[in-house]
Formats: sequence, C-alpha cells, structure tokens
Amino acid sequence: MTDEQKKLYSLLGDLPRRDRPVSAELVAEEDRGAYTLEVLTLDLNGIEPVPAYFVKPKEAAGPRPTILYNHAHGGEYRMGKEELTSGRDALQKPPYAEVLTSMGYNALCIDTWCFGHRWGRTESAIFKEMLWRGQVLWGMMVYDNIKAVDYLSSRPDVDASKIGTLGLSMGSTMAWWTAALDERIACCIDICCLTDFDALIDVRGLDAHGIYYYVPNLLKEWTTARINVLIAPRPHLALAGEYDILTPPHGLDRINAELKKAYADAGAPDAWKLLRYPCGHVETHAMRQEAVGWLRHWLGE
Repeated sequence: MTDEQKKLYSLLGDLPRRDRPVSAELVAEEDRGAYTLEVLTLDLNGIEPVPAYFVKPKEAAGPRPTILYNHAHGGEYRMGKEELTSGRDALQKPPYAEVLTSMGYNALCIDTWCFGHRWGRTESAIFKEMLWRGQVLWGMMVYDNIKAVDYLSSRPDVDASKIGTLGLSMGSTMAWWTAALDERIACCIDICCLTDFDALIDVRGLDAHGIYYYVPNLLKEWTTARINVLIAPRPHLALAGEYDILTPPHGLDRINAELKKAYADAGAPDAWKLLRYPCGHVETHAMRQEAVGWLRHWLGE
C-alpha cells in the first residue's frame, strides 16, 4: 500500500491481520446451462464464514479475466450473492453471471456482512456491536472484499493480472473503495453510487444510505474524489443517473473535474470516464452496454 492508501485504510477500524491466510470449501457445483456455478464457503476474516458464488464459463480453458462482483443493498438482506445469478429489479437482464461468463470471464460474489446467508442480525445491531469493539462495519465489509481478491489470486483459473470489480448502489461504492485500496484491481466500474459526500449533505440525502456506509472521521481529510484518485491510472468507468439522490449532479461535477486532472497528470486520460443518464437509481440498457464495452476494452475477451 502507498502512504495514502495506508492513511485511508487506518480509518476502517480494528481489522483482522491483512496477511492472514484465506481458504475455501467447495459446497456444491451446479450446471446452470450457460455456465458452471461453484457454491463456496470462504474463510476470509477468521470471525465468521463467508458464503460465496463463483461462476465460470463451461468451454474456456486456462486463466481467465475475473470480476469481483459486489451486490447491492436495497434493504433486501436475504439476497446477497444471489444478485449475481438472479439479478434484481434495478439491474438490466440477463443477470451479470450470464453476461460475464458469455464473455469468457469468471465472476465471484460474496455475501457481505448482514446479507444473504449472513443475514439474521440487523445491520444496526452489527454496526453497534462493532462500534463497541473498535470496529467499523464498512471497514469489515471492505476487508472481506480485499481478502476475496486474495482468494481469486490463488485460483489457477483466474488471471490475476486481469481482476476487475463492479457493482450497483452499495456494490458500486464497494467497487471504488476496493479498487482504491487494492492495486490488484485492474479495472473498476461503479454504477449509480459515485456519491460526493459533501453534495449528499447539501441535498439532505444522508438517510438514503444505510448506517453501514458511515466511517468515523472520514470527512476530516477525505473526499470522494480523493479516495477515487487512488485508483488512477487504472481504468475506471462511472455510470450515474441525473435524477438519483445518491449522486447529486454538482457532486458529480466536482468528482469529474478532479479525476480528469488526476488521470491526465498520470498520463492516462482515456482510463477515466463518467457518463450520466436521464434516470434514477437504476442500471439502464445503455449503462449495461457501456459496462460490457469497458470490460472488453480493458480486460479483453
């Protein structure tokens, strides 16, 4: 990690050791028609097991580009990793598992804290207990995602030089935080949640996010743009809705200006792109087309 990354990481509470080993248990393998699904239980944090789905093409051989897929929140705590294979109303069809494997990619999605098969305690209760213990819920979520990259990097069918990350809503925020803190992420796509923190306060939108989102002391030094500058010069596509309360337009203007400069200064002006659409908090057909094209361009077929 760079000094800037270490400074940001230090705000995420008392985390398990970054170098702790990861392991995986294959629970089941299923033929899903167009792809193969591995049902996994991962040991990422040493505290509780992490259920996960890994999807892979049936025909392709050898190490492949792989996407760390981040599921959304939406108050649908029982969904979690199922979003990868089943989709959700805010996303285009077909689900990303079908899209990515048809491109010759693998994809991994974990149940993050509070979601999927980790559901049962409320988000609020987990946040409060962690706060007592000196932990930050968002920090523990990001930690699991970084350790998921450790797991992917250990698989012989994953091209560790071509690991991308994407997601919608909470999954979007997870994509850019993970990419900012882990330089092994070669390509980042965030959909409908590149939120400028100060702009969110301006429009009184704080309650539009769950409590998981809030990191103590973050605003003392950090802006959304400063976090995202840590991704440069690696490719980063942001897709936003002009009517989305979570991405106020004046905040997007500010982020775009700073990231354009950062990517130009890094000699990679074409590796940053922000596109806006006349929609709310949803992935449109045009967004899906841009996301697929971005992956093909930067990670290959």
